[in-house]
Amino acid sequence: MKNLNFGTKLLLILVSITVLSLSIMSYIISSNAFSALEKESQKYVNEVSKSSTLELSSILDKAFTVTNDIANKYKIALEYNEKLSEEGTINYFKSLLSQNFFIKGAFFTFENGELLYKKYDGTINKEFYTQKNGYFQPYVSRKDENTFNINILDEWNVNNSWVKIALDKKDIAITKPYIYEDVLMITISKPIFYKEKIVGVVGIDISLDFLIKQMKQIKIFETGYATLIDSYGVIISHPEIKNINKNIKDVTSNESILEAIEKGKKGEVFSYFSKNLRTNSDSYNFVYPVQFGDTKYYWSFVVSAPQDEYLKEAYFIRNFSFISGLCSLLVMIATILFNVKILNKNLLVIRNGILSFFSYLNRESSKAELINLDSKDEFGQMAKVVNENIVKTQKGIEEDRKLIDETIAVLGEFEQGDLCQRLNLSVSNPALMQLKEVLNNMASNLENNIDNVLKVLEQYSNYNYLNKIDQKGLKEHLLKLASGVNNLGDSITQMLIDNKTNGLTLGKSSSELLLNVDKLNLSSNEAAASLEETAAALEEITSNVRNNTQNIAQMAKLSSEVTKLANDGENFANQTTVAMDEINNQVNLVNEAISIIDNIAFQTNILSLNAAVEAATAGEAGKGFAVVAQEVRNLASRSAEAAQDIKTIVENATIKANQGKSIATNMIGGYKELNHSISQTINLINDIQNASKEQLSGIEQINDAVTQLDRQTQQNASIATQTQDIAIVADEIAKLVVSDVDAKEFVGKDKVKGKDVNKSKEFKNNHKEESLDSPFITKKSSKRSEQSDEWENF
Repeated sequence: MKNLNFGTKLLLILVSITVLSLSIMSYIISSNAFSALEKESQKYVNEVSKSSTLELSSILDKAFTVTNDIANKYKIALEYNEKLSEEGTINYFKSLLSQNFFIKGAFFTFENGELLYKKYDGTINKEFYTQKNGYFQPYVSRKDENTFNINILDEWNVNNSWVKIALDKKDIAITKPYIYEDVLMITISKPIFYKEKIVGVVGIDISLDFLIKQMKQIKIFETGYATLIDSYGVIISHPEIKNINKNIKDVTSNESILEAIEKGKKGEVFSYFSKNLRTNSDSYNFVYPVQFGDTKYYWSFVVSAPQDEYLKEAYFIRNFSFISGLCSLLVMIATILFNVKILNKNLLVIRNGILSFFSYLNRESSKAELINLDSKDEFGQMAKVVNENIVKTQKGIEEDRKLIDETIAVLGEFEQGDLCQRLNLSVSNPALMQLKEVLNNMASNLENNIDNVLKVLEQYSNYNYLNKIDQKGLKEHLLKLASGVNNLGDSITQMLIDNKTNGLTLGKSSSELLLNVDKLNLSSNEAAASLEETAAALEEITSNVRNNTQNIAQMAKLSSEVTKLANDGENFANQTTVAMDEINNQVNLVNEAISIIDNIAFQTNILSLNAAVEAATAGEAGKGFAVVAQEVRNLASRSAEAAQDIKTIVENATIKANQGKSIATNMIGGYKELNHSISQTINLINDIQNASKEQLSGIEQINDAVTQLDRQTQQNASIATQTQDIAIVADEIAKLVVSDVDAKEFVGKDKVKGKDVNKSKEFKNNHKEESLDSPFITKKSSKRSEQSDEWENF
């Protein structure tokens, strides 16, 4: 786009805007017209559906009204217990069929036919009575427009579809469509209640042929059609005869169609787009539900209109809008092309003139060509103004070039370092004259400033740093140059002051360093002697601690033997207690035996008394027996006394045994306390033994530390000797530095003094102090202190 000329760009912009505007306008017009016609066509389809269902709705409502009238007739008769006439009933049904062309037949059936009619008794015609029960149940049907057939209805059977549906719903109901005598029919039936019980069913049969004929007469555009589907989803009317009396789910699996039928069953108005079941073309479908009275039974009246038919006029308007817009676009483009061509010609002339002038300005040509355009329009006026300015500019450029050439020559001299050159030519261009004056002033100022800098630098090269460059009136780079030179002088001056200060300070420090080195040598020798004495004392302490450790181990061994002996004594005391218990048991047995002997002596004494009595009764014959009885009694008395003595002795023995048991028990308690004390003693001895081992380990570590201190002390002595040599060299360097600085001229040379050195500074061997005062040794010492306290308590 950047490479195109103005005319082409203008052409493209105008054509693009025109195309875009016409396209948007055509699209909006055609879209709105198309949308409006589409809505009107859909509205027309919807209105056709609604108007076509009016007659159907009227017939269905009338069918329900007839069924309700029959039911009410029988209900009133039952309530008043009124018997009905058989002939009057047949005439009533014929009248209903005559007045309603859509009714194919009328019927009633009762579980007990005697409620309303006489039962067959043989005196009347049995033509309209059931064979089994003899109930009056005629079925009146239409043969043609004015002729009727009267047949016998089957016996009451709850499994008949028209009976079962009424019983299940307990209200007026409609059966699924079925074929009867090559006619598609439905049955409307209603139950008869008597004393809150269903006693019968009445109903009518409706032929659906008239609906099929009526549906075929409905014309929607050219190939559109209407379909009637009942509440069970069965197709009642369809242009394709093969689809009649089939469930919609068996005909199509289209989700949109099935969803629409489900909504129609619920009484919802619904529209959708799908493939036509007849022509398989895209169609607009409108579902309008038709209700049977107020029963909530809805039949779906579906109208299908092909899109290419009901949108035919909309397609024509859209195509016409597109073609007319295209023609208008072509005419406008041709007009724009003609005008842009003329515009391009004038622009090309002006462009060539301006390019020629720019070539002259850029020194690509030596002469500028004037624009040759004689028109009186804006382009002609523009060419005239441009030509006048070309002549004026060409004159000024020649003057300016001379001044610029002189400026280039002067600046060339400046570049090589000659700042004495100046500009002398004068021109009519005020800007170039001002530039000339600025360049001459710049050259003068720059020459003066550079001379000042060179003068100061020459003094610096002779080691004279007393003078500085005047910075008044300087800016940016010249100011930075002057500041840099002055800062260089200040830096050199400060460096010389620092060098002299450091030289003087180094001289003082080297003297003090020599003095401190001598002190360090003396301290190192004294520290070595002290460490030798400390090492000898630690060796002696180590030997004593090692002996204590061995003695404590022997004490622990003896304590273990004492513990064993105390345990043996406790065991012997326990055995004594057991023996005493056994003695008590035996003594108790002896007491029981003595009691038995005492009882035997008592019985013997009684027997001897009886024997004496018997002997006295026997007289002389029993004297000898009386003597024997007396001896036996004496023997029993002696036995009783002996048993009493033994009992006394045994009781004394029992008391002594109990005392022995008590003593043994006390011994056991004493042995337990002794064992407890000995255990504590052993624990304390073990603690002391562990503490002694730790003391021994700590002392050995102290020995190692002392050895390391001795080694470092010897190293310190060697370092002190080396330090003395370094101090002598440092003193000589300090004198050379001060002598060199005094040879130069700078501000504050005579005021420089050396820094004071702190003579009270102490030198500490931090490494050794940290080694001796380590956490490990502190921990050991603390533990030994605790163990010593425990040993003293023991």
